[in-house]
Amino acid sequence: MRKITKIFSRNEHAAIGIGTMIIFIAMVLVAGIAASVLIQTSSRLESQAMTTGEETTAEVATGLEVFDVLGHVSSASIDNMTITVRPRSGSRDIDLSTSVLELSDGSNKYVLSWDSTVFVAAPASTGIFASAAFDDLAAGEFGIIELKDADGSCDGTTPVINRGDKVAITVNVSATFGGISERTKITGRVVPEEGAAGIISFRSPASLTDEVYDLQ
Repeated sequence: MRKITKIFSRNEHAAIGIGTMIIFIAMVLVAGIAASVLIQTSSRLESQAMTTGEETTAEVATGLEVFDVLGHVSSASIDNMTITVRPRSGSRDIDLSTSVLELSDGSNKYVLSWDSTVFVAAPASTGIFASAAFDDLAAGEFGIIELKDADGSCDGTTPVINRGDKVAITVNVSATFGGISERTKITGRVVPEEGAAGIISFRSPASLTDEVYDLQ
């Protein structure tokens, strides 16, 4: 009887040892799986953080600057307008074909997109307002006059501007607004696909007696 008891006692200890080993192996496996998941998650978060950082940097640095707005007068109202823009310092390339022009006279707001048929490589020798960049523009459309483009990035197919480039966005004001009369407040933005918009804000002169006015 004592021998049998001893045998059973030994078997019980062996079972406990095997159970402990199984639990230990299970803990190691769980820890390994958890570590793998953590490594994958951290890698994914790092990649996402880098992408977000690059996009944020581009969003902050990229943008358009409006540095001149000219208006042409006919029949005592502004009938055509040019908005000269250039990329901001440190800006990425900006494709004007995907940009929109927003204009408001306080009563109505207009959103204009580029008419791909209205692109002029250089201003007319008789003046910027003599250019064909206004002739075929309808309401809701703007054209482009290339003023400076050293690397040839801006053309009638892909009007992309980068560092040092300058272009004039043309608007047929008569078609869009029906003309701009005296003392009219105009606000707007040139909004690129990515980055900060160029701001437009001016009030038309109290008397429109000259042919061309510097509005902003």
